[in-house]
Amino acid sequence: MTVQELPGAAAYRPTPPPAWKPITDPAPLLPDPEPYRVLGTDAVADVDPELLLRLHAELVRGRRYNAQATALTKQGRLAVYPSSTGQEACEIAAALVLEERDWLFPSYRDTLAAVARGLDPVEALTLLRGDRHTGYDPREHRIAPLCTPLATQLPHAVGLAHAARLKGDDVVALAMVGDGGTSEGDFHEALNFAAVWKAPVVFFVQNNGFAISVPLAKQTAAPSLAHKAVGYGMPGRLVDGNDAAAVHQVLSEAVARARRGEGPTLVEAVTYRMEAHTNADDATRYRVDSEVEAWKAHDPVRLLERELTGRGLLDDEGIARAKEAAERMAAALRDRMNAEPELAPMDLFTHVYAEQTGQLREQAAALRAELDAEQDHDEHDAEAGR
Repeated sequence: MTVQELPGAAAYRPTPPPAWKPITDPAPLLPDPEPYRVLGTDAVADVDPELLLRLHAELVRGRRYNAQATALTKQGRLAVYPSSTGQEACEIAAALVLEERDWLFPSYRDTLAAVARGLDPVEALTLLRGDRHTGYDPREHRIAPLCTPLATQLPHAVGLAHAARLKGDDVVALAMVGDGGTSEGDFHEALNFAAVWKAPVVFFVQNNGFAISVPLAKQTAAPSLAHKAVGYGMPGRLVDGNDAAAVHQVLSEAVARARRGEGPTLVEAVTYRMEAHTNADDATRYRVDSEVEAWKAHDPVRLLERELTGRGLLDDEGIARAKEAAERMAAALRDRMNAEPELAPMDLFTHVYAEQTGQLREQAAALRAELDAEQDHDEHDAEAGR
C-alpha cells in the first residue's frame, strides 16, 4: 500500500521543516538586467581622474604586451599565447583593486593581470615558453600559478581565503575564470563552499563570448552567468567588461564586501575576445568578421580615451607618452625573450612534491644517468679532438 492509498491520504499535507526555507531573500542577490556602465554616463563624474589616467596607461601597455607576446609565438620564442586583446579592462581592473596582502588566482589567459599586479613580464611568460612549471614564486607575488586546466584555481582560492579568515588575516582572494570555466564542476563546488563558509572571495567571470569555439548559448540557458550566483546564496553583478572604470568600481565593491566579512560575490564582465583563442586556433571557423568589427567599436582603450579627451584630461601628447612607455616595455620584453634561457634539467623534479614519490625518484635517477652519460661522451670527444 502506498502513501496515497492510506486512509485520509488526500487530506495529508505535510509542512516542510524549517530547514527547508531559503536562507536569504533571493531578490537582493539578482544582478541588474543590463551590464553596469560608468563611461559615458553621469557616474563618471564621481571617478577620480587620476584613476582614469592610470587605467588608460595600463590599458595601452596591456594592449602592447598582448601584441608583443603574440609576435613572440610567431618567432618561435613562445610555444603558445592566449591573448587577452579586447579584455584589457578586465585584466587591469582585477589587478588594481587588490591590496598587496591579497591574492590573485588567474586563469591561463590572465597573464596581463599578473603583469599589471607587478609580476616580471618575462616570468609571466615562462610557463607558456615551456621553460618551467610556473616561472615565479606564487607566495612572493601573491599570484597563484598560471595554469591551463579550466576552473581548478577556484576551489584553491576558496581554500586560501577561508584559511586566511580562520587565522584572522585580512586577506581577499580574487579568482578569475572565463565563461567556459563556468561549465566545469570546480566552478560550482567553489561557489557552494565559498557561500556556505562566507569566504572572502570574489569570483570574476570574463564572458568573452566563446569557450574556444563554443558560443555561450551552447553552454548555458541562464539569463546571464551572474544569475548563477543566486543558486549559491551570493550576489551576482553584471558589468560592461570593456568599461574599465565600471569594472574597477564593481570589483572594488565586491572586494570591500568580502573584506568586511559579508561573503563572496560573483561578477560577470561582458567583454569580447578580439583575437583567436590562442595562436593555434582559427577563429574564422566559428565567427564572422562583422561580429569582430562590431566589437571593435566598443574597444576598451578607445572607450577610455574618448572619455578622457572629451573631458580635457588627456591630449595627443599624453596618448603619445603612454604609447612610448608601452613600446619601451615591449622592446625590453622582446630583447629578454630572445636570449636563450639557461635551464637545469634536474629542476624538473624539484617543485612537484615536498617529498618525492618513488616513481619520481626513479625518473630523476634515469635522467641523471642520461645526463652523466652525455657529459662523458662530450668529454671523450673533446679529448679525441685535441
